[in-house]
Amino acid sequence: MAEGAAEAGALVDAGADAGAVLARVTAEPLDADAVERWVATRSDGAVVTFRGVVRDHDRGHAVTGLEYQAHPEAEALLAQTCARASAASGLRIAAVHRTGALEVGDLALVAAVASPHRAEAFATLAALIDAIKTEVPIWKRQHLADGATEWVGL
Repeated sequence: MAEGAAEAGALVDAGADAGAVLARVTAEPLDADAVERWVATRSDGAVVTFRGVVRDHDRGHAVTGLEYQAHPEAEALLAQTCARASAASGLRIAAVHRTGALEVGDLALVAAVASPHRAEAFATLAALIDAIKTEVPIWKRQHLADGATEWVGL
């Protein structure tokens, strides 16, 4: 397993070679540096990372925090989504999604891709994030400044 896998809490590890996948859904705070270390190898000239951060607004409403809930099979579906992206690209891919109560500024999702060149890493990561948003059953409940809450992604 690649260096950093233990810190990232690898639950799905397809090996240390190109095409390896790390996928995890956790209530623990995310460590973006560990995720980056997990995907990176000495052959890679690019490590591209997406850090999904809880922001203080959404669609004109002030947001004070979020609560993420995941379907019991969310981690397996996240792993399948990452594996498809890895199989299509041949790249090492990692995605870790947080559940539970998060505050503004907390990391909700960290995904990373490593490749010899930047263009393929950027393209693969963009497609991966889109797939995660549409295929992995994780929902967020936004807590608004006026005391109301709303579910997003149901």
